[in-house]
Amino acid sequence: MKNNLVSRLNRIEGQIRGVKGMIEKDTYCDDVLNQIAAVQSALNSVGKLLLEGHMKSCVIERIQEGDTDVIDELLVTVNKLMK
Repeated sequence: MKNNLVSRLNRIEGQIRGVKGMIEKDTYCDDVLNQIAAVQSALNSVGKLLLEGHMKSCVIERIQEGDTDVIDELLVTVNKLMK
């Protein structure tokens, strides 16, 4: 899971450098905006994978330990991701 996330983030990093290069080269705005949308989509995918892993491990463990505050923490995080 960690290697998958790091690999995805490395690709996103390259995409962001590509967007920067497009702006520096005065690329047509619509093309840049489409690349930005692709970066946002890729970041959302990473966020979803990380959230899934968090819920299946960290959240379950904390609930099993009796820490129900993790639910409120999770709701705050999900709200941030959905903005």
